[in-house]
Amino acid sequence: MKDIRELQRRASPAPKPQSLAWDGATLWMGSRETRRVYGIDPVMWTVIWETAAPGTPYGMTAVGKELRVLCSETADDNRIIRRCVPRVGFDATFSLRCPDDTGSQLGYDGARLHVSQWYPKKVIALGADGKAERVIQVPHGICGQVFVEGVLFLVTTDDEATNDYWLTRVEVSAATPKIEDVARIPFQARALAWDGEKFWTNHREQNEILAFARVG
Repeated sequence: MKDIRELQRRASPAPKPQSLAWDGATLWMGSRETRRVYGIDPVMWTVIWETAAPGTPYGMTAVGKELRVLCSETADDNRIIRRCVPRVGFDATFSLRCPDDTGSQLGYDGARLHVSQWYPKKVIALGADGKAERVIQVPHGICGQVFVEGVLFLVTTDDEATNDYWLTRVEVSAATPKIEDVARIPFQARALAWDGEKFWTNHREQNEILAFARVG
């Protein structure tokens, strides 16, 4: 299996980049350390807007021009999906609790949010009320997800302490999803985004954000 082909690697505007999303023009990043969400101009690589999150922003996805952010909140580590409107802020009235009160990464297929559960190795499609509508079991732990033209791509690993990570392709349209590891990611990656041409992920412990070429 070949390694991903890196296209660029940039310093993160904040330490411990954890979550990523692309809204069509802006790359959004959530920092585990600062607990803030940053809008990054991908050409100038400057922060164009930022805001505090209601908790640690572990996962994030774009829903049109808005963001949905999966946050760890309270001393009990409750996992809650919040709505963020760029250049406005977080909507205090919007709250979806994650199934089983756990989850890390978020994806959006154009109709439904999908929560990934790292250690249970599950991707859960949610209804509008936040209830589980479908559960997809995968063979590895999940630390990133994004939909690309109806296909779900994941960042996965069997041991987060190693540098053995994969880009995993999931054909969700089938009754029994077809799952395939299509490339190796040779570092401890977190999050996954797609800008229409290339993937983005975080090398969190190096405080870097990088782009890599399409695979699969």
